[in-house]
Amino acid sequence: MQKSTIIPSWLKGYKKEFLSGDLSAGITVGIMLIPQGMAYASLAGLPPVYGLYAAMIPQLIYAFLGTSRQVSVGPVAIDSMLIAATVGSIASVGPDNYLSAILLLTLIIGVFQVVFGWIGFGFLVNFLSKPVISGFTSAAAFVIGLDQLKNIFGIDIERGKSTFGVIKEIIYQFDVFNYSALVVGLIGIFLIRLTKKWSKKIPGSLVAVLAGLGVMFFIPLDIQVLGAIPQGMPTFQLPVFDIELIKHLLPSALAISLIAYMESISVSKALQMKHKGEYQIDNNREFIALGMADIVGSFFGAFHTTGGFSRSAVNDQAGANTNLANIISSGILFITLLFLTPIFESLPKAIIASIILVAVYGLVDTKYPKFLWKTKREDFYMLLITFVITFFLGIQEGILLGMILSLLLLVKRTAKPHIAVLAKLKGSSEYRNTKRFDDIEERKDILIIRQDAQLYFANCNYFCDKVKCEVEKKEKVKLLVLHFGSVSNIDSTALSALEDLVYDLKQEGIRTYFSDMIGPVRDFLTRVGLMHRLGKDHFFLDVQSAIDFYDKKGNQIEIRRNFERAIQSNDFEERKI
Repeated sequence: MQKSTIIPSWLKGYKKEFLSGDLSAGITVGIMLIPQGMAYASLAGLPPVYGLYAAMIPQLIYAFLGTSRQVSVGPVAIDSMLIAATVGSIASVGPDNYLSAILLLTLIIGVFQVVFGWIGFGFLVNFLSKPVISGFTSAAAFVIGLDQLKNIFGIDIERGKSTFGVIKEIIYQFDVFNYSALVVGLIGIFLIRLTKKWSKKIPGSLVAVLAGLGVMFFIPLDIQVLGAIPQGMPTFQLPVFDIELIKHLLPSALAISLIAYMESISVSKALQMKHKGEYQIDNNREFIALGMADIVGSFFGAFHTTGGFSRSAVNDQAGANTNLANIISSGILFITLLFLTPIFESLPKAIIASIILVAVYGLVDTKYPKFLWKTKREDFYMLLITFVITFFLGIQEGILLGMILSLLLLVKRTAKPHIAVLAKLKGSSEYRNTKRFDDIEERKDILIIRQDAQLYFANCNYFCDKVKCEVEKKEKVKLLVLHFGSVSNIDSTALSALEDLVYDLKQEGIRTYFSDMIGPVRDFLTRVGLMHRLGKDHFFLDVQSAIDFYDKKGNQIEIRRNFERAIQSNDFEERKI
């Protein structure tokens, strides 16, 4: 982890030539964040002004703590929807304390991220597999889209309804659709898509907002608008600490903290590769930066944020060289909150819905499921299960089940690892899997087995049973060589099972040698005394060394043992006679 300093690294090495790019990117993203922030606040079930708070304060915090120089932090579609689903599903949270619950959730997410960063737990994101994320994200995009249809059609649907409930309400209210709102929403979608094709540097959402405001100015329509937006800076407020509420929020806060980090670190790594050699990403420092952005933001009305893909891409394309661009973006939002909020009061909600619909459309992934269907059916089914659960039961249930599925699949794969029987390739000293190579030389008195995973409590019995099964297949085995080159760890349960296996085979007259063992595993076996109990002459650098030693020394030992047995049975005397 990089050494922590008060002055960020990008500021210490700042150059004059960086300023024009940072200024251009800061203004572009700052303007883009105005409609985007309000849209994602609506998605989270909050008044639009809270989206501006979330777009301004966390971005400023990240600028001083983050290690990526192009990532733009703010509210994102998936996370906004997740916090709405989490808080909305808790029965005790009513309209009066809905905001307090979201700010409390934001604070808990931030605490999780800071703690994970401090203790170096960046690896935790590995427990969310890509199939689970893909299935969850695609289903969530459909759920978000269905929820926004109420603003496109100009109808009212009670928050918290299931997917079936939303679809039913839309069908029942078909006769009261507001077609003016529908036309405005479709215009918004068209303008955003057209702008994106024409120039990626121009924020399409801003074009849609200006068009919506223009329509309402010249042709006042009877459609739903944002209404009054509070002007001025957010005030400091402590989230309400309710122990029972915290207990309900903890599981979702943990899941969201990991997902948010993964979203941000993914785009950070991608942009760093583009600017290779200019700076380095510190994974744990990123965890802390995102966490502190949430913690500080939660005291000033900002709901949960993270690094966004589209926003960061625009930031990079517009010329951002350092995090000064984020500070400038934050300044644009500061000016908006002080002077410009009245302008947006007549903005149609259908335009906000169009921004969200275009954003979530990009979250639906059809290529990856097709790829998995052709290459890895097991992962495809996991993706499908996550999708179905998320779509029909809810977002919170989908993500929690997805994490459980990832862990179960991990346990399943490691509980029955790949185990190969090896034999020597003809004309070489290399040993390969007998099932993959035909040109091999197998000895009847030697069995070589390779374990292709760590050896621990969940798979040690499977490993031992497999070894015994292979020994039974070769009746004349005198030597077992365990190739442990792929064994990265052995726990105490596996150690006990391994000792029992060696002892049982010894009783059957079979010696056990170990080869290719990595340093950390050898160190562990030395500490626990196994190397001392077996003897160092049971451990070899490679398979060939083990076999050469057996041929030279092992046979001599075998001859001596046979000699001793013969004396004990008087067979030697009879032969002598």
